[in-house]
Amino acid sequence: MKIALVKEIKIHEYRVALTPDDVEVLVKNSHEIFVEHNAGYETGFSDKEYEKAGALIVFDKQELFDKAEMIIKVKEPLTQEYEFFHEGQILFTYLHIAANKELALFLLNKKISAIAYETITDEKGGLPCLTPMSEIAGRLAAQEGAKYLEKPFGGRGVLLGGVPGVERGNVVIIGAGIVGLNACKMLVGLGANVIVLDISASRLAYYDDLFASKVTTLFSNRTNILKTIKNADLVIGAVLIPGAKAPKLITKDDLKLMKKNSVIVDVAIDQGGCFETSKITYHDNPTYIVNDVVHYCVANMPGAVCLTSTLALSASTLKFTLDIANKGLKKALFDDKHLLNGLNTYNGKLTNKAVAFSLNLQYEEEVF
Repeated sequence: MKIALVKEIKIHEYRVALTPDDVEVLVKNSHEIFVEHNAGYETGFSDKEYEKAGALIVFDKQELFDKAEMIIKVKEPLTQEYEFFHEGQILFTYLHIAANKELALFLLNKKISAIAYETITDEKGGLPCLTPMSEIAGRLAAQEGAKYLEKPFGGRGVLLGGVPGVERGNVVIIGAGIVGLNACKMLVGLGANVIVLDISASRLAYYDDLFASKVTTLFSNRTNILKTIKNADLVIGAVLIPGAKAPKLITKDDLKLMKKNSVIVDVAIDQGGCFETSKITYHDNPTYIVNDVVHYCVANMPGAVCLTSTLALSASTLKFTLDIANKGLKKALFDDKHLLNGLNTYNGKLTNKAVAFSLNLQYEEEVF
């Protein structure tokens, strides 16, 4: 199969979807790999390393897309990239189209077979290609939240771990999944007072077993959310409904309950955000203020630690890339129901029920 590795153009997106080692594996499996010039430069991988692994470096983006049967990316295509695609191509990337109807319609109209990293599943019901980025985003949420609580960054001037004789900072994590767990690990390590809310009793019980008295767990409902955010220095939104838009759990008026210059970090922003006031920001201007509350809503948080993120991402996606390339898309999907769950669009049909519901578009269960 002819595979193109694309350089990311999203603002401050430094990750790359394949490492030179990944390219070497694909080439050894008799596939042709075309790498856009400087695709891995920001992560620390040179064109020479990709060439040594067996790839052909391509300087012209249109030529790159014209050569490719499958496009490998990290982030969803931006509007200015649409013109380069041609009908019938395979796209393998993070899509998050539940919050992007324009992209969904483009993929449908162009009859692109789009497989989303974030909806591929595994035997345990997990999301193996989303998990490593969720782990990183959760840890960064704690790190960034702590930073933006500092006064020079607009925060209250609170040290989350406190010092002897001074109260520790209060953190509320809404959502006890992978993001929430990793944020919690970091925050407990910092010494913060942490409250975790979730709708799953078993997930809360897991936190109780893991963190014991270091963390307070509460069932996530309107009453508990409002009660806990009143005293919070930092609120982390870590809600995920696979493939669907995130629910809005905190309204603009609710922010009036919070302390002045407290911070919220919305890790669900890729799926539309779980706060009513959330809007996408970027690493060069990551925060804004609404009702005296600092908002951090960077949609590609793991891009800030691009080397760690690239290595973690490619380790989880390479297996699926190989299966698609070795078997062809149809057979790979037939052979692996978990990869099939990653299919969002196929030949002009929307194939993910949660995405279809979020966008109010027709869902097609039978695609072949």
